[in-house]
Amino acid sequence: MAIVNERVILGIDPGTNILGYAVIRGEGKNRIDLIVLGVIELRKYTDHYLKLKAIYERVQQLVDEYHPDELAIESPFFGKNVQSMLKLGRAQGVAMAAALSRSVPIFEYAPRKIKQSITGQGAASKEQVAAMLVSILKVKDFSDAKLDATDALGAAICHFYQDTAIGSSEKVKGKSTKKASSWEAFIKDNPKRIR
Repeated sequence: MAIVNERVILGIDPGTNILGYAVIRGEGKNRIDLIVLGVIELRKYTDHYLKLKAIYERVQQLVDEYHPDELAIESPFFGKNVQSMLKLGRAQGVAMAAALSRSVPIFEYAPRKIKQSITGQGAASKEQVAAMLVSILKVKDFSDAKLDATDALGAAICHFYQDTAIGSSEKVKGKSTKKASSWEAFIKDNPKRIR
């Protein structure tokens, strides 16, 4: 029985002026191919609710076009401006709702976790993340891409790395199975040590 563990992951960097997105195909533990990278420009909308509508519709289009198995989204960081945080949370929620309307599972990652996963440093700059992504994907550069798009790519690759580690899912003949985590394996192998 052959194990097929190819997954398509949609990464989103939520924003109210620019929303970044990226779609990758991950295979095995190391192979990552970039499918698409881009942004949704929202500055042209003066009404916040029209921005939310545009986010919802575009994320649904991305899901319908690329059929991702999972969505990896950057969780909002806490800032001092409550109004900005509220708007950013709404943008994230609408993107999540669009994916959920198509039954795509969602995984959230803190910006620090994404940076740590990509560069090894949780305080890395957006430029450092973009430079490391060039190295990971073995592409010439991302000079034409906005940093919001490379942040979305970072979220997708971060999820790929997390999900290919202990506790990841694999597809066996179209069915999803769950690998045992290290604790689950330990308990299974050592039932007499449980109190």
